[in-house]
Amino acid sequence: MASEEARAIEAILMVAEEPVAPHLLAQLLEVPPGRIEDLCRDLADAYRTDDRGFDLVRVAGGYRFQSHADLAPYVERFVLESQSARMSAAALETLAIVAYKQPVSRAQVASIRGVNADGVIRTLQTRGFVEEVGRDPGPGQAVLYGTTTLLLERLGLDTISQLPPLAQFVPGPEIMDALERSLRADRDDGVGADLEGSDDDQGPHDHDQGPHDDDDPHGEAFDLRAADGVDLRAAAGPAERDRNRHPADADPYGAGEAQNPERTDGSDVNPFL
Repeated sequence: MASEEARAIEAILMVAEEPVAPHLLAQLLEVPPGRIEDLCRDLADAYRTDDRGFDLVRVAGGYRFQSHADLAPYVERFVLESQSARMSAAALETLAIVAYKQPVSRAQVASIRGVNADGVIRTLQTRGFVEEVGRDPGPGQAVLYGTTTLLLERLGLDTISQLPPLAQFVPGPEIMDALERSLRADRDDGVGADLEGSDDDQGPHDHDQGPHDDDDPHGEAFDLRAADGVDLRAAAGPAERDRNRHPADADPYGAGEAQNPERTDGSDVNPFL
């Protein structure tokens, strides 16, 4: 026959909506917390021995009754009769990120998923799976989010550390190396194709044609000597005349003569020079 303390634990857990922490049970029964742990362990063993349809398990830091795993199909059939709206794929992805990366901000969640996560996080808060757990000490002091005890209850976990490790879902190092080599090869091939195209097609900057010919850096459009023989350099300043002077114009009157000789009557040959 069960003791009064064990029967009291059963009665409390039967009406509790959430898992009851051991220290709270200890206060209610006025016994040490260690005694509560022993009683709950004995009750769980007795239920398993009797092959009952429920178990006494520790979830989210407390104890509660839950259906036996072998009877999941019957429970599922019962739950589906009053099926509520399911969570979307975006909500499940965001919840997984928060669960594994917490505490995490909205910006961090968005950077991982690649899309804005504000609306999804609000939905998870409304359902009670995500809550604010603090603020980032950095600039802006962004709100940090974490999972709630309700999520632990729904998952049947005592602590968040009991989540399955992500290593089994991540490709191994040899696969990552192969992907990186493939991406690098594709990138190099693209660069090589661009370089070949630039060599074969010189485009508008072809040095063999056009107004910027190497033999005539000024081009026909910039020839300072007009077709009618008038020297347009006459109106230019001294520096411009020296820069644009052709070798043949260096001394048009013969070697050794002044570039601006005077007439015999004293007047200049070219008043502009």
